[in-house]
Amino acid sequence: MLGYALGRCASREDALDVTAETFLVAWRRRAELPNEPEEARAWLFGVARWCLANAARGDHRAQRLGQRLAEHLDVAALPDPARIHESRADTRQVRQALDALPADDRELVTLTAWEGLSPTEAGAVLGLTPGAARSRLHRARLRLRASLTSDHAELQERRRHDH
Repeated sequence: MLGYALGRCASREDALDVTAETFLVAWRRRAELPNEPEEARAWLFGVARWCLANAARGDHRAQRLGQRLAEHLDVAALPDPARIHESRADTRQVRQALDALPADDRELVTLTAWEGLSPTEAGAVLGLTPGAARSRLHRARLRLRASLTSDHAELQERRRHDH
């Protein structure tokens, strides 16, 4: 089945997905699987063909959605390709700084920064009083800022030495 899918898919990953889906459907519908090997093989190819068509429909829907979204996006909001590498380095630094925080503080920071909860709401999630949540969030943000500032200074120093 993989060879069949490889010849009809745009990528190896897509072919692997179609093959996996084919055998998943075959497993779920094993009562319908013919007893004769040649008939079973043909039946599997039919299932694979159905899986390929289903994947193609999904790809087509995704492309249409992407086109509709692209029409509504502000082109200025798209990342500058020259800054993608730098952006990944920044993301890595933020992730490392967050990981250095204790788990509850990290959760408090991400609930407020990423999920948009107020400190009181985030504190309720963690079982904290509003005052304790605000205090812990303030200290966590200070540690995060200090970590990011020192990481940034180290990166700038390394860049100066590399040039």
